[in-house]
Amino acid sequence: MKPHFIIVALAALLLWPSIDRAGDIRTTLPFDSGWRFLNTDSSGAEQPQFDDAPWTQINVPHDWSIAGSFAETNLTGGAGGFLPSGIGWYRKHFSLPEKDKGRCVFIDFDGVMANSDVWINGFHLGHRPYGYVSFSYELTGHLNFGGDNVLAVRADTSQQPASRWYTGAGIYRHVRLVETSPVHIEQDGVFISTPSVSTNIATITVQLSVTNESTADRKVTVEVQLISSHGEAFSECLGSAEIAAGGTEKKSLQMSCLEPRLWNLDSPNLYRVVSKVFANGQIIDEHILDEVTNTFGIREFHFDAATGFWLNGRNFKIKGVAIHADGGAFGAAIPLSVWEQRLKTLKSLGVNAIRTAHNPPAPDFLDLCDRMGFLVMDEFFDCWTVGKQGLNRHPLADYHLYFNEWSHTDERDTIRRDRNHPSIILYSVGNEIHDTPQQEKAKKILAGLVAVAHETDPTRPVTQALFRPNASHDYDDGLADMLDVIGQNYRENEILAAHAQKPSRKIIGTENRQDRATWLALRDNPPYAGQFLWSGIDYLGESFRWPLVGHNSGLLDRTGAPRATAFERQSWWSDQPMVHMVRRVAPTDAMPADPGYAADERYTQVLFTDWTPKNLNAHQENVEVYSNCKDVELFLNGKSLGVQEIHADASPRIWNVAFAPGELKAVARNNGKVVAIDELTNAGKPSKIILTTNLKKIADNWDAVAFVRAEIVDGQGTLVPHANNLVSFQVSGPGVIAAVDNADNSSHDPFQTNQRHAFQGKCIAFVKANSSSGKIIITASSPGLKSDSVRIRASK
Repeated sequence: MKPHFIIVALAALLLWPSIDRAGDIRTTLPFDSGWRFLNTDSSGAEQPQFDDAPWTQINVPHDWSIAGSFAETNLTGGAGGFLPSGIGWYRKHFSLPEKDKGRCVFIDFDGVMANSDVWINGFHLGHRPYGYVSFSYELTGHLNFGGDNVLAVRADTSQQPASRWYTGAGIYRHVRLVETSPVHIEQDGVFISTPSVSTNIATITVQLSVTNESTADRKVTVEVQLISSHGEAFSECLGSAEIAAGGTEKKSLQMSCLEPRLWNLDSPNLYRVVSKVFANGQIIDEHILDEVTNTFGIREFHFDAATGFWLNGRNFKIKGVAIHADGGAFGAAIPLSVWEQRLKTLKSLGVNAIRTAHNPPAPDFLDLCDRMGFLVMDEFFDCWTVGKQGLNRHPLADYHLYFNEWSHTDERDTIRRDRNHPSIILYSVGNEIHDTPQQEKAKKILAGLVAVAHETDPTRPVTQALFRPNASHDYDDGLADMLDVIGQNYRENEILAAHAQKPSRKIIGTENRQDRATWLALRDNPPYAGQFLWSGIDYLGESFRWPLVGHNSGLLDRTGAPRATAFERQSWWSDQPMVHMVRRVAPTDAMPADPGYAADERYTQVLFTDWTPKNLNAHQENVEVYSNCKDVELFLNGKSLGVQEIHADASPRIWNVAFAPGELKAVARNNGKVVAIDELTNAGKPSKIILTTNLKKIADNWDAVAFVRAEIVDGQGTLVPHANNLVSFQVSGPGVIAAVDNADNSSHDPFQTNQRHAFQGKCIAFVKANSSSGKIIITASSPGLKSDSVRIRASK
């Protein structure tokens, strides 16, 4: 049945005495193209008359650091992936028509890394030190309508090391130019919530802030329209009020929706609220002054101290991963389809939640989580006033230098930007904060952060990733209980004990290891709402030592492919029948091409998803089988090695197998029916390249990317896991190689090229279209190997 909407309350909103001309409606223009860039400091570059003709022409999003060379001497050090830092300038020339005089003009940045300063025609608009926040400046009063305008941006990452992970550098997220009438809805001035939700009826509250930048008092009428997830528009709420010159009115409306289509993980239904401001009570398009569309979802969630997390009346575990903001070969400037492919793979493993560690993400990333049905912990800060040290024990030039001045502004702006996303279920105001040993100081800071969150968005709980709370007495001194939901990193027994001590506490694991004991702590304790594994995806930086440039803790590697440990987690978290085999060996027995595990003293064993050990003589192999199925039978060359039932303690099924060339096969059954099979065959010599792609067609836009994976196989098509051949990618037709990678955290090869050595038999090319039609042919070749090609169609 189609949903029906009933207006249950009208709120007075906003009127205007004179009839304004048509065309005053808000316009939002992409502002990503046509920039000029200089990778050094330059005196006077903020002035409009400055000569930028010699500068490099680029489009944004743009991360100039990822295109640089890895070097042990780079000031970022291992924390920043040994990539370059420094100062970058951006300038953009643009014009606006003379007829737009009298309108308000704004520039919106989704993120600039870091310590940014922005000028328009030589006028300094402002400074933002935090590279992860979105911000906006008004250009009104500083523009040359009908003439040339110059927007200049200086981004400074020269003070290093500045973070514990790779951050990127420059205007690395999208930019927009917004024009409005003097009477308009404020930036992020629409807040939609669903205070009451059931399958029969939902209450929807819309709060708006409308501002009057004209010199006279104004009267306006506002129409708020609700549109269903299927595009059906229904009756509107109307209201009127007066706004003083230079003033802002904040009003609230409330509606009901019968039989709503709820947002949930399996069916992430989305609705839209269209808010329109009209002049002088004339509810017709000719008199519209402003229009803003916001997407939201109808859902109810809460945390319960005894039973954990609930969504729309369903109680389940939050099975989350923490992810950093880089996109591997793309650095910090990440096309959205890269995130989409990564999230699809994580979802196939049973992941249902994302923690944005340890900073606000790009807004389009949250849009994607809304559409794909992920829960999100939206995290703001990695430090408060006490700085941290990098892996080389150097103190970091991090956010603690700006916290007192900027934290409330950055938090408030981020929450206003993000609060309509149905995916967000928690705000985290800090990760492993080192202020907490100073109890009274830390509690005062936390009280302020919680107050900002509750004032800006009272509908969501606030948490914090506590750091060794027993050592800093967070559970004893009252700090932990200032949080709506208590979060703790690791030490699962501590947080469970804290709950037992005070059963009214709502608890969640904010950062957790991937081992079995950690999973059992969640699985077997109903109050424990969920966990966020460290980490979901390998990331650049946080390297322990040169030559490693990345951190290999992810369920997925940098290219988005699952690591062996991911399949064990899938056996615990996924509802779909699965089975997967691995070989577990000591680092001393691993291949030289292993991804750095042996170089990291924290790892004592290595997993391989192949049947091609470096020792092909008679020996014993330790085979682990991960499966959520009732029975698994293992076969070697057709001979059964026995059946094992699922283990109540979630441990893997293990066989000690005498190695023999041929085929190893695991057959999983439920109630006697085969529901999943995994096969491994020992590989011969490298013979050819096999190419696959995740897309058959690709749009010509910045965010669209195809993953073209190359595997080096033997004559029978079996992956050769020790192959490290140099693979060259060529493109014909309307496409380009945007980047290449191979998941090797010790590789120093550039990403922005068309060739890459295979790592464990694999590498990848990321392909973009540069036209809206035509056939893109990608070919991969390597000396001594048979080449292969794939085709992708360019589209609009």
